[in-house]
Parts: sequence; structure tokens; C-alpha cells
Amino acid sequence: MLSFSFKNRIAFNYIVSGSILIAIVFLFIYNIVKYSVNKHVNEEIQEELYKHLDDVSTDSNDTYLIQVDQWRAREHNSISVNPVFVEFYDNNKLLIDKSPNLKSSNLKLFPNSNNEFIDTKLNNIPVRQIQTAIINKGEVVGYLVVAMSLEDFEIVLILKNILLITFPLILILLFLIARFFAGRSIKPVRTIIETSSQITKDNLQTRIPLPQNKDELFVLSENINNLLSRIENAIDREKQFTSDASHELRTPLAVIKGTMEVLIRKPRNQQEYEEKIQFCISEVDRLNHMVDQLLLLARFENQKQNVKQETIYLNALVLDNLTRFSEKSESKKLKIKTQFSEDYYLISDNYLVSIIISNLISNAIKYSNPNGEIAIELEKTSDVVTFSITDYGVGIAKNDLDKIFNSFYRSDVSNHPEIKGTGLGLSIVKRLCDLLKLEITVESKLNQGTKFVLNFPLSKLK
Repeated sequence: MLSFSFKNRIAFNYIVSGSILIAIVFLFIYNIVKYSVNKHVNEEIQEELYKHLDDVSTDSNDTYLIQVDQWRAREHNSISVNPVFVEFYDNNKLLIDKSPNLKSSNLKLFPNSNNEFIDTKLNNIPVRQIQTAIINKGEVVGYLVVAMSLEDFEIVLILKNILLITFPLILILLFLIARFFAGRSIKPVRTIIETSSQITKDNLQTRIPLPQNKDELFVLSENINNLLSRIENAIDREKQFTSDASHELRTPLAVIKGTMEVLIRKPRNQQEYEEKIQFCISEVDRLNHMVDQLLLLARFENQKQNVKQETIYLNALVLDNLTRFSEKSESKKLKIKTQFSEDYYLISDNYLVSIIISNLISNAIKYSNPNGEIAIELEKTSDVVTFSITDYGVGIAKNDLDKIFNSFYRSDVSNHPEIKGTGLGLSIVKRLCDLLKLEITVESKLNQGTKFVLNFPLSKLK
């Protein structure tokens, strides 16, 4: 199969549909002309037939007589552009008389034909004739044959030849015109191809110029530009994530290495060894925790985690996570208030929802002031069940609120060096909320506290 360019395929499809339409129009014109000419010729032959039948009479012996003088005089006095040929036969099909214009030629008498138009030839000239039986008292006494030249049909033959010749010429011209306009129509496509070829992993800033007409190509170009923007943002986030992860992993390793180097510089007593080793163990634990969170974040980055659908008792889930952090909350002497107006059951993934709740509680404890308070509420509105957790601790600056869900981002670290963390907890919370299609919002004021609100749609409740 021939390989056509997109422009040629458009032009080809256009002329295929155009050729069908033109062919239908040509056939319609040809058949109309042919029908009109046929009808005209048949009417003239029929009229001549009736005229000559009037010239026939019968005598007392039932023998038909031709009024020869009358019909020959009419033949001589009438002006005929298209000559009429006439022949009379007796009942034995023997020629009795004929029109002078036949001279030595004779029309053909067809058996078993009566009042039917027949196309035949007279001296190789196409003619149309009709023959009718002359009947007297129910018996055939003779035959009358009237014929007329088909010269009028020449216009039909000429028209047919004209249509056959012009049809391919029109198609060729139509193809060239269609190809020209198709080339102009797909100009934005060529622009897309040229621009796309310039886009590489190191050049994601290039965008496709939008066509002036807001048609399908405009939508295609706009969608491609949006796709490129999403890819560029994803790659930028990936680069930033890799850079931040490398930096965060190197920090505890550097601390451990430095501590070990200091430890081996000179002999030390057992207590010093234990202190340094215990410090290294805490850094290893911190490193393990960070690696676990990085793996968890990477696990949900592409949203390939299979989400389970199971019944979750939301009240119990919150209380279980509070129990896990009871030691930390007691060490800071925090007062935790829970307010559950009723029991709530959720259809979702228990493991993922538990991670979300756990990270929010961990954050609230971490950023609360000693002897502070944390309030946890579960309540139902018209279309959602809301989980809210409020601490009255260090708070978050207004300029940092839109960044807290970014990986490795920690607000106001320099002023609170005592608060340890990796900056991955809220990033994991955001990824899981997107995966489970949950809405999470945050309100905070610096040095007054922070409130996280998590909304579970009623469609996910049982």
C-alpha cells in the first residue's frame, strides 16, 4: 500500500468524496438529457405514426387502402429537420409502399413486435422505429413502420464524451486545490512537529505557539503545552527531591563519621564510649526513619499503590494512634482532648488512613509547647465527616503555609533547633490524601498554634 503524507491523505480523502459527488451529478445530468432526448424522439415518432394511420382506410372487401397522394403530398410539403421514414406492408409482410427518402433502402420488419420502440440501423445510420399492426374487424390486414434518425442523440453522445474527459481532469484539479488548502490547514501541525523536535530533557521550557483559530489544533497545542508544563514541574520536583534526599542522608552519615573519628583519636573511658556509641545509634535510628519515609514517599509517588476497600472504625483508629504516641505526649506533659459526637465507620484503606492520622498526631505533639494542649475532634456535617487536630504550639508563618507539604521543607528551623524532623511527614500525608481523594486544609498563626482539617466524603462512609 502506498504511503501518503498527512497532507496528501487529506487531499485524497477529499477528492474521493468529491469524485463520488461529481459522478452522481454527472450521471444525473447525463440521464436527464438522455431521457429528454429519448422522450422527444419517441413523441415525434408516435406523432408520425398516428398521422400515417389516418391515411389508411379499408374497402368493401376488407382490404386496406393507403391514401398515397395525401401522405406523399404531406411529405413533400412538410419541412423536417429530422427526416421520417415510413413503410407499409400487407398482412403477408410484403412491402406495399414507402417514403421516397428511403430510396432503395428498406426498414427492417421485426417479428413479434407491436407498438414497441426499437433501436436499429439504416445503412449504418442509427434510427429508432416503431411498427404497428393495422387491424380491421379483429384481423391484421397490414403493418405500418415509422422510423426516425437518432441524430438528436448525438448531443447525448457528445455530452457523454465530454463528461468522461472532464471527469478525470476535474479530479486532478480538485486534488491539487485540496492539497494546497490541506497544506495550509495542517501548518499548525508542522509547527507542532518542529517545536516538539526541539524539546529534550534539557530543554523543557519550549512551548508550541498557539494557532489564531481556536479549533481542534488549538486545543491540541494547548494540551501539549499543559502536558509539557506538568512534565517540567514533575522533573523539577524529582531533581529537588533527589537533591534534598542526598543532603538529608549525608547529614546523619557525616555526624556518625565525625563522632567515630573523634572517638578513635585517643583512648577514652567506658562512659565516653557508651555516650558516643549511644549518640551514633540515635543517628542511625534517625537515618533508618528517614529511609523508611523516603521509601514510603517513593512508593506512593506514582500512585501505584493498590488501595484496599475495608471498613475502618475511625474513632478507634484515632485512639490507637494516640496510644502509640502516649510516651512522647507524656514526656512533654501535653493534655490531649478528644471530642467524638458519635461512632464513625469509613470504607477505605486502613493502613493508609492510619499513616495520615499518625503523621498529623506526631506533628501536633512535636510542635506543641511543653504543658500545652492538643484538641482532636470528629464531627459530621451535611456531606462530610471532619477530623480536626489542633495544637497551640509554635505555629507556622503565613508565608510558609503553601510550602509545608513539600518534601524536606521545615518551617522556621533556625528558631527551633530542638525540634527534630525530616520534613517528609506532611509530604507523605498530602500524597496519601491525593491517592485516597481526601481533602486536607491547614490554618495556622505564628506562636499561636496550627489546625489541620481532614474531610472524609460521605460516599466513603458506611
